[in-house]
Amino acid sequence: MNWLKGVMPLAVIGSVVVLVSVVRMEPVMAESETAQPTFKELMERKAKANANAGPEVAAGMPDDALGRGTPRSSVQGYLKAAGERNYTRAAEFLDLRNLPTGLSESQGPELARELKIVLDRTLWIDVETLSANPEGESNDNLPVVRERIGGLSIEGKTYDLLMQRVPRGDGVYIWKFSSLTVAEIPMLYQQFGYGPLEHVLPAWLFDVSILGVHLVVWAVAVVISILLIPVARLVTWLLVSLLGAVRADLAQQFTQYFRGPFTLLVWTVLGREAIGLIGPSVAVRALGQARTVQVIALAWFLLRFVDFAAHRIGINLDHQGLSGSRVLLVPVARLIKVLALAGAILLWLDNAGYKVTTLLAGLSISGVAVALASQKTLENIFGALTLFTSRPVKVGDFCRFGDKVGTIEEIGLRATRIRTLDRTVITVANAEFANLHLDNYSERDRFWYHPTLQLRYETTPDQIRYILIEVRKMLYAHPKIVSEPLHVRFKGFGAYSLDIDVFAYIGVTNYTESLEIAEDLNLRIMDVIAAAGSDFAFPSEVQYSLPGKPFDEERAKAVTAAVKDWKSKRELYLPDFPSDKIAALKSTLAYPPEGSPHYAQAKA
Repeated sequence: MNWLKGVMPLAVIGSVVVLVSVVRMEPVMAESETAQPTFKELMERKAKANANAGPEVAAGMPDDALGRGTPRSSVQGYLKAAGERNYTRAAEFLDLRNLPTGLSESQGPELARELKIVLDRTLWIDVETLSANPEGESNDNLPVVRERIGGLSIEGKTYDLLMQRVPRGDGVYIWKFSSLTVAEIPMLYQQFGYGPLEHVLPAWLFDVSILGVHLVVWAVAVVISILLIPVARLVTWLLVSLLGAVRADLAQQFTQYFRGPFTLLVWTVLGREAIGLIGPSVAVRALGQARTVQVIALAWFLLRFVDFAAHRIGINLDHQGLSGSRVLLVPVARLIKVLALAGAILLWLDNAGYKVTTLLAGLSISGVAVALASQKTLENIFGALTLFTSRPVKVGDFCRFGDKVGTIEEIGLRATRIRTLDRTVITVANAEFANLHLDNYSERDRFWYHPTLQLRYETTPDQIRYILIEVRKMLYAHPKIVSEPLHVRFKGFGAYSLDIDVFAYIGVTNYTESLEIAEDLNLRIMDVIAAAGSDFAFPSEVQYSLPGKPFDEERAKAVTAAVKDWKSKRELYLPDFPSDKIAALKSTLAYPPEGSPHYAQAKA
């Protein structure tokens, strides 16, 4: 697995970057009792704020032009007025009575502005949870004239943000931010305001918001992002240099495939850290929680990693002589990319606060329907995968499949094309072809030579002995016959013949050449049988009413004398030839045989 050695270091680097990029990096802020809102909730509140053009009207709610009859409607009215930068109107929602020394009613608009900034940067107020009762909540362990909308804990001290029911000038009771909360606004603003930036930058940058984020934060984010670009590139360059010092090819591959996504990931990680240092607002944290850019960078990194892995696997297949298997790389890589993109989208939706379980349930049902509809296609793809991995056959192989034979011309994703002996093309679906009995003739390393010699019953035992020994001599002596395993045996008595079984292997792999050698062996065996004075039997019933073929008594006597001589010299090599005799006989026959056009060339 040489390709794996090149993939693993880059995979380790990618894993580290991914882990760092998904670590939750929340800025150190004041502790709030309300949960951090998600991007989805932020958008929903924005939509609700736009939809609620007028003040909410509840049963028993006093008539008030600003909608301050309930805690909920009063908070909604304040947020709407402050969001429109109408701080004079927003000041109408503050109880400016009984202010401490240093504060006066004339500072109401400024106090309303500062409270809005504090709320934006520290507290997520879910107005739907506030009381819509004109008399407030009765079971919150607070006086009936007060309503708690949240609290901030700073250095162990808790500051409650309270609404209070106070009389209007005409004696009608309405809800405003309590004078106690108003008195704490300067201290809270000093703690959570923008500090010296307000003395340097125009005031409108701190008032105008986009997606709930003040323009000053957008400006700072843009500046930080621009400044971090060369830093991210520098980190990438250092990593490439480090890889180049270890392995130059690894550095080149990293540059080719991962420089862009790695730089973007580093940039997003550094950007989140930098934004955290300026104390982002609730809206900024909600936007950052979705990790949109990080998810894009992560998806980009995964897609390039799939390309890199496919490239390395393709090279490895070429080295192993499996170039045909490359056809699977493209669809498999595309499938992995689709799954990676789907996972990135689901990750973003989950970070943004959307319920992905419902979506996954819907996708699972759709996936089952698609899987059922594409069952045959999937079976053929898996069949192709089986053919490419187990490799029972490959392109160019001559094989038997089922009851047919032919040469493999193409193994595609859906079907396999085979050229038959009559030059037609058969196309078989991969799912069916992979389950067939495949006999691959191209993979054999030798050819089996296995004739049965059926001799006439008139053949004498000495003639059979002669034939057994001479055929073995011939096979041992033939340069194209493998000496082991090899046997020539008197097998038994057939219905009309005496059967001699020949078992040998022709040591060639070319089919045409094997036919040539088998032809030569057959002719030599016929010469041996003729020399023994015997003949082949016919599968027919013979009646001896007339004399049959004349029996060659002279040859029979000569064969008997030869066998007798072998016996006297202890050279009757039955049942086996000695190994030294086999070695002496090896390749002593002329092949091609004498008289062949290639005889003189082979002899030379």
